[in-house]
Amino acid sequence: MAALTRRHFVAKACAALGAASLSAVVPDVISASEKSSAPRWTSPFRVAVITDETAQDFDKACFIAAHEFGMQWVEVRELWNKNLMNLTSAEIAEAQRILKKYQLRVTDIASPLFKVDWPGAPISKFSPKGDQFNANFGFDQQPQVLEKCVEAAKAFQTDRVRGFDFWRLEDQAPYRQAINAKLADAARQLAKRNIIFVLENEHACNTATGAEAAKVLGAISAANFMLNWDPGNAAAAGEIPYPNGYDLLPKHRIGHCHCKDAAKKPDSTSSEWMPVGKGTIDWVGQFRALKQSG
Repeated sequence: MAALTRRHFVAKACAALGAASLSAVVPDVISASEKSSAPRWTSPFRVAVITDETAQDFDKACFIAAHEFGMQWVEVRELWNKNLMNLTSAEIAEAQRILKKYQLRVTDIASPLFKVDWPGAPISKFSPKGDQFNANFGFDQQPQVLEKCVEAAKAFQTDRVRGFDFWRLEDQAPYRQAINAKLADAARQLAKRNIIFVLENEHACNTATGAEAAKVLGAISAANFMLNWDPGNAAAAGEIPYPNGYDLLPKHRIGHCHCKDAAKKPDSTSSEWMPVGKGTIDWVGQFRALKQSG
């Protein structure tokens, strides 16, 4: 299940909401006073949306988040068809102005850190043939990506950077110790800047499930090395994410959570994305467990 497929699903889902949540047409530029706002959310969680899942125009995406969804938080990855790592100082200043305009805060930097092939290993079957989310950085460029992550986190006043652990290998065992060392080194560098590294379990990367995430968290003890728990990705990798995968995780090291659902395609072993609550994941139980664990 590719990220592009998910984006297309989200776009269709938003369009289907119609008058219930989204206006039939949202102009490219809208002032906060031009539309009535949805009630602001009250939640034990910092509920956000990745802005480019709704619109590449950052002003439009923030309007939707704040005034149509009633959110106070967003996650940033692409703005104006540019990866966050490639924004100019002027574009970052404009993004800061828009966030202030809609009274939004940033949960984390959705970076492409370590979403590359591991050097010296066979090329992963998940390695994309083109750019993903307008990111085209290679392994040798990861130190610069890490520094860009720090700059972005400081600019957008968040203490979390999301990253990965390289495109998935058929046999990661010969490389796992070196991969963990690379992750631990990145966490140490981020700790010096008071930033948390949240590793996403991504079905196309070497940590895909709750079981695999528990092993990595056990191997890397840094307090600022945490998990971006994604039950949808775990389900796509064949795990029952809640309760099976979740029960294996150290709850105090879950630093972020992505919400999507999945279900098996009819007459197929592959999965497809679904609205949260419409797939096979027990999201009611998962939300309840997250709240109870703090």
